[in-house]
Amino acid sequence: MSKPVLEHSTSRGKIVQLIQKTMKMLLLWLGLTGLIGIATESAWAHGERSQEPYLRTRTVQYYDVHYDKQSVKVNEEFTLIGRFRLMEDWPDAVSLPDTVFLSAYSPGPMITRVESYLNGMPARQSFSKLELGRDYEFKLVMKGRVPGRHHIHPLLSIHGSGPLVGPGQWIEVTGAKGDYVQKVTTMNGIEVDNLEFYGTARALKWYAVWLALAAFWLLFWLVRPLLLPRWIALNKGREDVLISNRDITVGVILGVVVVAISFGGYMYAKHEYPYVVPLQAGTNKVDPLPKPAHSVDVKVLKASYDVPGRAMHVTARMTNHGTEAVSILEFATANLRFVNTQAPGADKAISADYPRDLVARGGLGLSDQKPLMPGETREIKFEASDALWEVERLVSFLTDVDSKFGGLLFFVDKSGNRLMTEVGGPILPTFTAL
Repeated sequence: MSKPVLEHSTSRGKIVQLIQKTMKMLLLWLGLTGLIGIATESAWAHGERSQEPYLRTRTVQYYDVHYDKQSVKVNEEFTLIGRFRLMEDWPDAVSLPDTVFLSAYSPGPMITRVESYLNGMPARQSFSKLELGRDYEFKLVMKGRVPGRHHIHPLLSIHGSGPLVGPGQWIEVTGAKGDYVQKVTTMNGIEVDNLEFYGTARALKWYAVWLALAAFWLLFWLVRPLLLPRWIALNKGREDVLISNRDITVGVILGVVVVAISFGGYMYAKHEYPYVVPLQAGTNKVDPLPKPAHSVDVKVLKASYDVPGRAMHVTARMTNHGTEAVSILEFATANLRFVNTQAPGADKAISADYPRDLVARGGLGLSDQKPLMPGETREIKFEASDALWEVERLVSFLTDVDSKFGGLLFFVDKSGNRLMTEVGGPILPTFTAL
C-alpha cells in the first residue's frame, strides 16, 4: 500500500518543481525584456531597419540633415533641413523616382507639417522626374501636436517603392494635447480658429441623414417576409407577390428624396462656399542643385565585408580634378557616418543635433592619410568598421542577388570646402579569423 502513495507523492513533487521552474523562467524573461527595453530605448523607434539594405544604401542618401530643436511645446514650430542624393546606381528592383512626395515620418499624427520645400519650391504636391545622380535640398517646418517623445525622420515616398527615410531624431513635445490649435485664414478672409475640428459637426449631420435613410430602407424590408417565404413563393412561380405596389411607391419616394437631398446639398454648398480649390492631384517639376565646379573621381577596384570583424574594406582609385589638395573626410551610407578623425575639420563634421546612434565610434581608417594633390591619381584603401553594420541590419546585402553596396565619400580641402562623390560596386563577404 505504501508504493502507490510514494509514487503519487513523487509525481506531485515533480509537478510542483515544474511549475516553480516555469515561473522562474517567466520572471527571468520579463526581467530581461524590461532591461532590454530600458537599455535600448532608441532601438524601438528604428522601423527603417526592417528595410532591405539595397533600399537604404543605393537609393536615397541623406546628408547635412539638421534639426533646429529637440524639445518643443504643443503648437511650437521646429525646422528640419537637409539634402539628399539620388544614387546613380539605382537598384533594378526599385521603381525610378518618377513621382515622389516629400514629407516627415512620425509614429502617428504626433506632429503637424506646416510647410515643406524642395529646392525652395513649395512641396504641397508630388514631384515628377527627379534625376539620378543629382542632389536636392529640402526644408520641413513642423509643430508639436501630441505630448511625448517622438522619433521624427525626413521622408521621401517613391511611387511604386514606398517610403525611404532619413536620419531620425528624438523630439520631446511638452504641454497638453487639449491646447493644440491650427489657425488658418481662408482665401475669402474667413478665420478658422482650429482647423482640426473645422466642419466636423456638419459632416456628422450629413452622416446622420444618410444613416437614417439607410436604416429606414433596411427596416422596411426586414419587417417583410425574408428568405424562406420568398424561396417558397419562387418555387411556386408566384414572383408577382414578392414586390407589391406599396414597395414600388416607397422605393420611388425614397429615390426622389435621395436625389433631392444630393442636389440640394450641392447647391447649398456651392452658394455657401463659392470659392473652392479641389484637392491637387498634379505633379510639379524641380531642377536639381547645380553640379560642383570641381570633383574627385572614385572608381572602386575591390570591396569586401569582414563578417567577424564587422568592417567594410574598399580599395579605390581616386583622381582629384580640383585645384586644391583634398583629404578624405567621411564615408556615409544608410544614414550611418564614418568620419576620418585625422582629416582637417573632422571635429566639426558631425553637428551637435545629428543622432549619435548613427555615428560610428570606430571612425574611418585610411591606408594613406596624405592629401590627394590636384591632378593626382592614387589608390587608397579605406575601412569602415563598427558594430553599427549589425545593429542596423545592413549586412544582409551580402545575401542579395547582386551583392552591391553604395554610399557617399566626402573630401575636404584646407579651407574647409567639401567635395562629395558617389561610391559603390560589388562587394564580397570574407571570414577573417579574429
